[in-house]
Amino acid sequence: MAHDNKMHFELPSKVKTTAYVLMVIGLVAAALGWFADKTDHHQYWWANLLINGFFFFAVALGALFFYALQYAAEVAWSAQLKRIFEAMYSYIPIGLGVIVVVLLMGQFHVHHLYHWMDSEVYNPESPAYDEIIAGKRPYLSAWFFWLRVAVYGAVFIYFARLFRKWSLQEDEVGGTEIHYRFYKKSAVFLVFFAVFSSTLAWDWLMSIDVHWFSTMYGWYVFSGMWVSTMIFATLLVIWLKGRGYLSTVNDSHIHDLGKWMFAVSMLWSYLWFCQYMLIWYSDIPEEVTYFKERYDHYMGGMWAVFFVNFAVPFYALMARDAKRNFKYLTRVGVIIFIGHFADLYMAVVPGTIHGHLEWGFGEGHHTTFVGWFEAGMFVGFLGLFILTVLGTLSKARLVPAKHPFLDESEHHSI
Repeated sequence: MAHDNKMHFELPSKVKTTAYVLMVIGLVAAALGWFADKTDHHQYWWANLLINGFFFFAVALGALFFYALQYAAEVAWSAQLKRIFEAMYSYIPIGLGVIVVVLLMGQFHVHHLYHWMDSEVYNPESPAYDEIIAGKRPYLSAWFFWLRVAVYGAVFIYFARLFRKWSLQEDEVGGTEIHYRFYKKSAVFLVFFAVFSSTLAWDWLMSIDVHWFSTMYGWYVFSGMWVSTMIFATLLVIWLKGRGYLSTVNDSHIHDLGKWMFAVSMLWSYLWFCQYMLIWYSDIPEEVTYFKERYDHYMGGMWAVFFVNFAVPFYALMARDAKRNFKYLTRVGVIIFIGHFADLYMAVVPGTIHGHLEWGFGEGHHTTFVGWFEAGMFVGFLGLFILTVLGTLSKARLVPAKHPFLDESEHHSI
C-alpha cells in the first residue's frame, strides 16, 4: 500500500535493528583492532577512526552544501527531496565530534598522525627539528589550528540548525518570506563553504603529509565529498520509493540525481588526474614525495581507486536509460560509494603508516589486519549514519508541505 507523501516516514524496526547490528560490528572491530598487533603506537587504529569520521562527516557536509546550492540557485526540481538532505546533514555534529576526538588525541600525543603537532620539530636545538615544518608554523600553530576547528564547527552547525528550523516553520506558515530568507542565507553559507571546504581539507588531511602541498587538494577532497553525498541521497530516494514513499518523485528526479552522480564523478576524475599529471610531469622532489609513498607501497590501491571512481561511472552512467534504472543505479552507486571511501583511505594511510602496512602478500605485508578491521569499522559508522539519517527523516513530513516550488517539482519532467 502506497504511503501519502504528506505522512511521516516510519523507521522500520528491521532497519533500526540492522543499523544497531552494524554499529555493534563496528564496535567489536574497533575493540579487536585496538588490541591487534600493529605498528607505531596504534597509528593504524587512529588513522581508520579519522577515515571513517571524516568520510561520513563529508557526506553530511556535502548534503548541507547541496541543500544551500538549491536555494541559492532557486532550483525547483529538488524541492520534494529537501528533507532527504536535511536528514543527511543532521549527522554533522556527530561527525565533527569524532574528528575532534582524533585531533585532540593527536594534540596530546596519544597518536602521531600529524607529525607537525610535535613541538620538537619547531625547536632548532632539537634533533627532531624540521626546517620545512618550522616554516609552516604560523599556519600550523596550535592556537590558530584550534581556532579554525572551532569556527568550522560553529558555522556548519549554525547553518544546519537554522535551515532545519526554517524548513519546519515553512511547513506551518507557507508563503515566500522564509523562502527568501533561505535564498539569502544560502548564498552567505556558500561563501563560507567555498573557503572552509578547502582549508579543512588542508588541516585534517593534507597536513598528514606535511612536507607536501597541492593547490588542487581542497577541490579534490570537495569533489569526493560531493559525489559521495549524491550517491547516498540517490540510494536513499530509491530505497524510499521501493517502500511506497515519495510517490510523486518520478523517473526524471532519479535521472537528475543520476546525472549529478555522473557529472561530479567526472569532476573528481579531472581533479585527480590533473593533480597527479602536473606533479608527475614537473618531477620536483618536494611535490612527488606524496605519490612516491603511494607508488612504493600502495600502487595497486592507488590505480584501483582511480579506475573504479572514473571508469565505472563513465562507462555505466553515460546512457540515459542507465540513470533511470533503479536497480542498476543502486549497484553502480554502491560500487562508487565504496570506491570513494577507498580514495580517502589512500589519502590518509600511506602518510600515517609509511609502508609498514602494505596491500600485498608475502613477508612484511600485514594482510591479516587489512580487510576485516576496515570493513568492520566502516559498517559500524555506516550503521550510525543510517540510524541518524533515518531517525531525523522520521521527525518531520517526508515532503515539505508548503514549499513555493513544490508543484513545479511534482510535475518535473525531462
